[in-house]
Amino acid sequence: MSNIVRLIIACVTMGGGVALCVFGFWGWGIPVFLIGGLILLTFFFNENMLIAQYYLRKENTDESGKWLLKITDYEKQLYKGQYGYYNLLIGLIESRKAPLKSEKYFKKALQLGMGMSHNTALAKLSLAGISMAKANAAGASAAQRNNSKREADVYLKEAAKDDKNKLLADQIKMMKGQMAQMDKPQVIRGGFRQQKF
Repeated sequence: MSNIVRLIIACVTMGGGVALCVFGFWGWGIPVFLIGGLILLTFFFNENMLIAQYYLRKENTDESGKWLLKITDYEKQLYKGQYGYYNLLIGLIESRKAPLKSEKYFKKALQLGMGMSHNTALAKLSLAGISMAKANAAGASAAQRNNSKREADVYLKEAAKDDKNKLLADQIKMMKGQMAQMDKPQVIRGGFRQQKF
């Protein structure tokens, strides 16, 4: 359902509830008004997004993906403030299947903007992880590895800055530790191999 249609239905329903109350039908007016208010709430917080988030927290990405697929055109079906968050959820689901393919969704989420700073931090932390994966990818040149590592470092610093409530502090600390390990010489058969970036 288009979000505009949803808004119209909400206004008509709430208006009907008020009219019923004016004419003395309080028993019908109040429930109708509350139903209209509930529909209006889904204008700002899409029910498919809320259910998808619930399943994502339960680590059920398949079910979460099914609910997000019900949003066929997010620009028409969602309130503008949810555009970035929608792309963040898609990115989180994709990152568990094919991490490198999720990069475009996290970047789109940051481009569209998100209301809560910890969501911005999560997107940047995810991009830092993708950059680290690129740095460790087989076949990457020294210049590519160096560039990816710098990119990861920038994203990590920005994520730490945006994580004002320290909700992602442990993950950021762990990723910083992984980055530090990337610079250390790695033991291989027959000696050491210095990993340079």
